Amino acid sequence: MITLTVSKLYKSFGSNTVFEDLTFTNETKSLGIAGPNGSGKSTLLKCLGQLLRPSSGTVTWDINGEQLSNNNLTNILGYGAPYINLYDVLNCRENLQFLSNIRHRSSDSNQIDDWINRVSLNEVAEQPFGNLSTGQQQRLRLAAALFHEPKILMLDEPGSNLDAAGRSLVADIAESFQTPDKMLILASNNPDELQLCEQIFSVEEESLV
Repeated sequence: MITLTVSKLYKSFGSNTVFEDLTFTNETKSLGIAGPNGSGKSTLLKCLGQLLRPSSGTVTWDINGEQLSNNNLTNILGYGAPYINLYDVLNCRENLQFLSNIRHRSSDSNQIDDWINRVSLNEVAEQPFGNLSTGQQQRLRLAAALFHEPKILMLDEPGSNLDAAGRSLVADIAESFQTPDKMLILASNNPDELQLCEQIFSVEEESLV
């Protein structure tokens, strides 16, 4: 069982307060982070995933009652977003292999090809990331967030630049995380994407809805 506890979370950039006193708990359920553009969804997601340090307050992760250290969280976390860029000069296979190497995982070519197949990038597997369409780049970002089989998956606007088949892929991914030993957190202002989650936190209202 995975539990996320957020207590009195505050984040500002200079004199601009993004959010303050955010407090909520999410246990086992997939969580949607809702709000209009500019409301702080991405900032909150980054704070939850340790990509950004909050100004004050705490984010605590527990698995079966045992608190995770920052390093342990990193090892079981996948993060996908349009602003997470891979290496332009590396092709699809090379990008996944590079990520496998820096995670100190031994992923063979068959495992990497399996993920390329799952996100339907077979025909462009040898193409540099920089040459891919925006939709193809988003598919590879999803593969990069998932290929190490994370327990916690964070997605920011996952349907960005995707066609109907790509959005169906996102729905399948979301469904695969609807289990007690995994957790999906998805930030979006798209109602269809938010419906993939069991519980919604509104950044604007600063509460679960």
